[in-house]
Amino acid sequence: MALEHITILDLTHMLSGPYGTMLLADLGACTIKVEPPATGEGTRRLLENDPAYSIDGMGAYFLTLNRNKKSVCIDLKTDSGKAVFFDLVRKADVVFDNFSVGVTERLGIDYATLAEINPRIITCSVTGFGQTGPEIQRPAFDQVVQAMGGGMSITGTPESGPLRSGIPIGDLAGGIFGAMGVLAALAERERMGKGQHVDVSMLDAQISMLNYMATMHLMSGIVPNAMGNGHFVHVPYNSFPTSDGYIIIACIGDTFFERFINAMDLPALRKPEYLQQPVRYAAKAEIEAIITEEMKTESTAYWLDKLRTARIPCGPVNNLQQALNDIQVQAREMVVEVSLASGKTVRMPGNPIKLSASAPPQYSCPPAMGEHTDDILESLLGYSQETIRQLHTAGAIE
Repeated sequence: MALEHITILDLTHMLSGPYGTMLLADLGACTIKVEPPATGEGTRRLLENDPAYSIDGMGAYFLTLNRNKKSVCIDLKTDSGKAVFFDLVRKADVVFDNFSVGVTERLGIDYATLAEINPRIITCSVTGFGQTGPEIQRPAFDQVVQAMGGGMSITGTPESGPLRSGIPIGDLAGGIFGAMGVLAALAERERMGKGQHVDVSMLDAQISMLNYMATMHLMSGIVPNAMGNGHFVHVPYNSFPTSDGYIIIACIGDTFFERFINAMDLPALRKPEYLQQPVRYAAKAEIEAIITEEMKTESTAYWLDKLRTARIPCGPVNNLQQALNDIQVQAREMVVEVSLASGKTVRMPGNPIKLSASAPPQYSCPPAMGEHTDDILESLLGYSQETIRQLHTAGAIE
């Protein structure tokens, strides 16, 4: 597999960091969760006994985010535990965390310290606001950075007020950019021979994803408002109710609109002036009202067949069940089955990265807490059984 030569020490917890290391583990990286004794990583307890969302004492969070990983329990607050961790750093390529700013320095495991031990080590920290600037110590979770990053202000409608994304894009984007930063640092290490620190801010990620909309504002000074599912240029580009659901129609440009009116055969839309985008946008409310009334008369399947035949960009507004059972999603192996130690299986989303020359991802059971401690210390570090026993007795490992 593409990253099977890479060893990652995974100090992450909750969502942003574990998602980033999950993506790398799926691609073959030997990913070793370093967990505190007794408690383990925070999401081990989350939903662990929920009858709908847990299996074998593991909740959906932990099951999904920690597949393909191994677990060692090390007490980083003890000198002997930290010495074990430093030995792992000597063998590792990456140390990935999403602690609050300053935690790695307080623990004595920051990049400057680890680079003295292994000059090729790459460290990555995903934090709310990054490690430079005046507000790095402010606490942040997903919705905080969604709000501060501007995206919430253009989500929803003027009537609804700001809305967060239905998925936690603040956390997930932090993990994605963290994984990208690690891959970039690994590529540069091949050229330069040494590691570096990757600093990812969840707020920075949200600003980056504003993309062309931020540029439009910076050019014009215009502050956009929430516009629901509509578009500020294209018409029709919106969600429309059908007799049994909703459908998205996305007519980008005059050519698609002409195809659309031919397919729909609505006389009220056959005004010659509507073939020009500026006129269409000025009449947006009128045009979309006509389309809305017509779409309500037939089912989603009926309209999808009609519009797809005419090569109009469109799609159903799927709920989660419909999305996960979509034939394209299934064909792309985006729903995978993971076998657990008990013999049970659980289905979850697959990895979206498809590499033509690498073996496809295999999905293994999330680890029990400290399941691989002894094995990794013996096989990777060469510790004797007696040394491992003494570390257990001292409480440095579990």
